[in-house]
Amino acid sequence: MDNSVTRRGQPCWFRKPKVGMIAINDGILLRNHIHRILKKHFREMPYYVDLVDLFNEVEFQTACGQMIDLITTFDGEKDLSKYSLQIHRRIVEYKTAYYSFYLPVACALLMAGENLENHTDVKTVLVDMGIYFQVQDDYLDCFADPETLGKIGTDIEDFKCSWLVVKALERCSEEQTKILYENYGKAEPSNVAKVKALYKELDLEGAFMEYEKESYEKLTKLIEAHQSKAIQAVLKSFLAKIYKRQK
Repeated sequence: MDNSVTRRGQPCWFRKPKVGMIAINDGILLRNHIHRILKKHFREMPYYVDLVDLFNEVEFQTACGQMIDLITTFDGEKDLSKYSLQIHRRIVEYKTAYYSFYLPVACALLMAGENLENHTDVKTVLVDMGIYFQVQDDYLDCFADPETLGKIGTDIEDFKCSWLVVKALERCSEEQTKILYENYGKAEPSNVAKVKALYKELDLEGAFMEYEKESYEKLTKLIEAHQSKAIQAVLKSFLAKIYKRQK
């Protein structure tokens, strides 16, 4: 859907010879295996229905996030004026945070016999962590070495509603805004280079470092306020995996 070249250091599946659009059906097969695996291992468990319901809900949330992302960056309507931190947060909350961070912990809570409605505070922390993770991803897409990152960043070329472009729009002068509008969303290397030069001029690396520091402190405070030491340990282990990551 993103028309990307690589993912996790490998060529995207649909770009493989003899695959192409067959990749859509391959995706459907993989998606169907989720419920086959759940059925095989958990159908006799008292939490089975809740587990299936959780996967269905998170899949729906993720698809909604992808839809918001795609319609916001629709190729025929390139309009930076509709990009804001609020729109960015909505996209990443649904597209990334629920499946990457909330889902695994919610699974563990269900399997431990817990009611998820009693753990909305845990959900809040994990969603905030997922948003922080995606902001890191947006930053690394532009500033990281593709060899280290495992993919070639294309957010600028793809006109993505990235945290970087939203922050740039907040900081730009009238002249800088004009440069951004003229070059963002164009695939030519010269256009991409101009956007990256503008990001450096606006010190978006410094803005990200400040954001990362504040996010880490806020998340740590929220985690340490939780009454359960076991849940604290899980949440802290998640945060430790992503803090200051390079890929």
